[in-house]
Amino acid sequence: MPIECKDVSFTYAPATAYEIHALKNINLRIEDHEFIGIIGHTGSGKSTLIQHFNALIQPTSGTILYNGEDIWGQNYNRRTLRSEVGLAFQYPEHQLFENDVLSDVCFGPMNQGLTREEAEPEARKALLQVGFKEKNFLKSPFELSGGQKKRAAIAGVLAMNPKILILDEPTAGLDPRGRDNILDQIAELQSVRGITIILVSHSMEDIAKYTRRLIVMNQGEVVYDDAPHEVFSHYEELEKMGLAAPQVTYLMNGLKKRGLPVDLKADTVAEASKSILKALREVDSPLLKEGGSHV
Repeated sequence: MPIECKDVSFTYAPATAYEIHALKNINLRIEDHEFIGIIGHTGSGKSTLIQHFNALIQPTSGTILYNGEDIWGQNYNRRTLRSEVGLAFQYPEHQLFENDVLSDVCFGPMNQGLTREEAEPEARKALLQVGFKEKNFLKSPFELSGGQKKRAAIAGVLAMNPKILILDEPTAGLDPRGRDNILDQIAELQSVRGITIILVSHSMEDIAKYTRRLIVMNQGEVVYDDAPHEVFSHYEELEKMGLAAPQVTYLMNGLKKRGLPVDLKADTVAEASKSILKALREVDSPLLKEGGSHV
């Protein structure tokens, strides 16, 4: 059990006119090898929460444990924690600063104590794992496209071999193809390395496609923590929080209300297609008789 939050609360500017209760009595357990999504409207507390996971922010009250140890304990090594719990911010390309990409990605492992010769293989492996082309390794980070910068920045975190990788809106500003490409690489990475991935995103479609557990934040509290399809079944409650479900969820609920026996747990296009075809066969739909292979 890598991370556990026990009654964690955090207040910005306490005892002032600007006091904001960003987190309120958060209790969470993040297990090994999970792929978790976190959603919530602006100001819900999700970004504040993830910064607690690697001790960038100290809770106002409560305890955060990593592998059973209090990360704010007197003798706890938070530098080691941050190498094991990597965080890429919403615009990770702003973290790039070296003369070339390879040197930039080497920085983290070298900061852990490796020599350049030892760090370079780790950097190369991380860049390749996020789909960064080798021909661009020696380019200046400032010559790269938006998608390439994001890959390079994420590789910089991966090169330190974290056990947990937290991604705060890693595809912000990318076109749909670039977004899917990066998330596919991250999903492949999670499968190969077995690390825990925590993905903060505003895209319900991405959350439904890639994550296996979904945490919903609202006004500093955890409102839902369940499988994505279970959370999205509460789409009316999500709308009241300024959120939504994937478009597929609305489609499937609409079909169900019209009497088609579709699976409401289907929250991706692929799952919905299979369910709709199966339902049409069950009701002996004339659509199938008229060329159902194209439905």
